[in-house]
Amino acid sequence: MRLRHWIVLILLAFLAGAVVLEVSLYKTIRRQAASDEAQPAAAIVVFGAAEYNGRPSPVYKARLDHTFYLEEHGFAPLVITTGGSGGDPHFTEGGVGRDYLIQQGVAERKIVDETRSETTFQTVKAVAEMLRAREESTCVVVSDGFHLYRIKRLFSSFGITAYASPAPGSPIEAEPFARALYSLREVLILNLWHLGFHV
Repeated sequence: MRLRHWIVLILLAFLAGAVVLEVSLYKTIRRQAASDEAQPAAAIVVFGAAEYNGRPSPVYKARLDHTFYLEEHGFAPLVITTGGSGGDPHFTEGGVGRDYLIQQGVAERKIVDETRSETTFQTVKAVAEMLRAREESTCVVVSDGFHLYRIKRLFSSFGITAYASPAPGSPIEAEPFARALYSLREVLILNLWHLGFHV
């Protein structure tokens, strides 16, 4: 009975510790979401989101509009739009983002699109390779706030310093339930990453 008692106590202590760690991670994600670190860098990297028949979704549009603001204010000489087709036979997120920014007035020569990646991990790996090929090691990353902590950690693992700049017009971040849900999803994905799963 005494052994069983100690086993139960150890399991409860382990569970309590795990809960504390997960809550701490959630708070870290939310702190990052509220922090704009934009500063001069080699490139502005905007992470793709859904596109509808060649037009950016409201979430993606918010990210692209913020990217346009940063480019117009001289934060970087290069913009990298990202995202694959997601099954769309005609358009990619990266291509739609490039076209949208050109329509807004960004010079075509300043934009490079990365259109093969389908996950955040794949995107970060591809962009890191692009930056290293240019002998660069810094970027400003634009996405929804909940997404940025993971992006920074991934870039750091590839030797790239990423400065997070959340899209201020994000429909997700504006809605409390969606904001919490997506942040909890990030907690799960980060745990999977630590276990060796690349999402």
